[in-house]
Amino acid sequence: MNIISPINMEIKPNELWIGEYLARVYGVIQYPAHRDYGWLGKLSNIPGTVFSIEFDKIENADFINNLNKSVNQHREKAQEASGKDALAEMNAIKREEDSIKMLKNIEFEQEVVGSVGISVMPMANDREVFNKMCRKVQSTFLMEKTKIRSFPYLQKEGFRNLFPACTQEKNVQQIIKTVMPISSVLGGFPFASCGYNDQEGFLYGRDSTGGRVCLNLWKRGKDRTNSSVVVLGDVGSGKSTVIKNIALMEYALGTRIIFIDPEREYQDLCRNLGGDWINAGGDGKHLINPLQILPLEEDLYLEKDDETGKDTEKERDARKFGAMALHLKTLDVFFSLYFKDLTDITRALLKDAVITLYNRFNIFWDTDVTNMKNTDFPTFRDLYDLLIELEEAEQERGISEKAYTDYRDLAIIFKDLAIGGDSFLWSGYTSLKSDARCVCLDTFDLNNSSDTIKSTQYFNLLSWAWQEMSRDRHERILLVCDESYLMIDERVPQSLIFLRNAMKRCRKYEAGIMIISHAVEDFLNPSIKMYGQALLDQPCYKIMLGTTGQNLQDLKKLYFLTEAEQEVLTAKLRGKGLFIIGRDRISMSFDVADYKFKYFGDRGGR
Repeated sequence: MNIISPINMEIKPNELWIGEYLARVYGVIQYPAHRDYGWLGKLSNIPGTVFSIEFDKIENADFINNLNKSVNQHREKAQEASGKDALAEMNAIKREEDSIKMLKNIEFEQEVVGSVGISVMPMANDREVFNKMCRKVQSTFLMEKTKIRSFPYLQKEGFRNLFPACTQEKNVQQIIKTVMPISSVLGGFPFASCGYNDQEGFLYGRDSTGGRVCLNLWKRGKDRTNSSVVVLGDVGSGKSTVIKNIALMEYALGTRIIFIDPEREYQDLCRNLGGDWINAGGDGKHLINPLQILPLEEDLYLEKDDETGKDTEKERDARKFGAMALHLKTLDVFFSLYFKDLTDITRALLKDAVITLYNRFNIFWDTDVTNMKNTDFPTFRDLYDLLIELEEAEQERGISEKAYTDYRDLAIIFKDLAIGGDSFLWSGYTSLKSDARCVCLDTFDLNNSSDTIKSTQYFNLLSWAWQEMSRDRHERILLVCDESYLMIDERVPQSLIFLRNAMKRCRKYEAGIMIISHAVEDFLNPSIKMYGQALLDQPCYKIMLGTTGQNLQDLKKLYFLTEAEQEVLTAKLRGKGLFIIGRDRISMSFDVADYKFKYFGDRGGR
């Protein structure tokens, strides 16, 4: 007793000083109606608190008699409220059902029943920290649908009731004692910590109580409907290490990984895994011909809009026209990204020229392009030559100077794309091809290019990646989009719409998209917020690492972060942050075994 007793105490109406520590005792006065296994795990392991649970067995015979009376009372209340007060009737029926269920457990399964009392005491040696601790305790219990209250003018009795000497205080017992089956108590308090465990997947790290977080990204059920991930955090917070660890382990479990890498951070990892590292920044050897029409997806005719359940516009176009019509929509986005100032007239002329060019290559609305070779499609050089031909034809006709002037303007602005400085990116037959299980599309060489070229090439690469993801709905593919803000063009929201739609549909193809960024505000710009925010909302898995300032404020509003969760992020400890899995929120440390670092390389993630 001498060892465990405090040196001195000061009792106040709603708090007490225990030595140098400020404390407050709370008691649980209301429990969740349905208690899952481990429901006490988070409540009993809040850092900086003392947790007490008491269970006193009661005689079954007396309790059964009282429970019988309770069943009859609830039944009478339900009958009285019938046709008068629907809410009161519903509540009475629910209480009657719960009482009958407990009666069955006691009578037929011989379950032990007792009175349960739970109290918790946060402690801190600083007033500001103590106030935060109290708010954290209240919010944690509230999230578990458990109601607590402090003991005004009963703090001394509350402390004696919680003290290891187990002195039961009558005034406190009357407040917190609740009858409960012993299975709910034992099942709710699993060892020291509950963590998060799918029983498959791999170890991501440990939560704040030391519990292991083992997760399978591809598991479906309840609030986990897709395999997409968003990773947010300031520079130097540990994003690269976390991402590389996820990619490495997913690769080991059979997932195909495709990186879009603007900082050349994944080159070493890709090569160490025996993958294909591809310079997609303009080496002239790995082209994606924007004029090559992609085959229709095998189940496109089954596509339905997630919100309305009706046929999508893409499905209707496929049914009516075919692959060429759908590809013209993709081309329209491509040209909007590259040519910012096209008028409606020149845009219509360009579209008409593209259709004419396809027809010259024997490609029509109903042409099946499935078995066509890369060299069967026209290139931008062919389109440029056609524009010059159309200009000369209009000039010879001499009907309208405006007509040939428009074609001349189109040919002038198209020259750079077809045979000029930008031709190394897009003018030629498609030569980018890889069947490797790890593919890195490196765009580092684009960093000194204009924003126009960057956004256009990123859209082109996303189109290629989506073709790979939708090719086989049984192949798990994870697309990792690093520095995703580079794929956003506020003036051409269609590119963002494409990425959003890909994220909505990828779950149907056993694929996932990982969005990585440190600039949250880029996604929340008012002009694109309705599309950008969807990229941050839709993923079932959200990883937030250290951040402060405006980024933190944006995250707070976006994900309704509590003060305790904000503190985790403002601490900016590398590799430590917040992991949201469906509706579950875990403060955790992402662990990476030492042997994995030899795969990562020395570019980021150190």
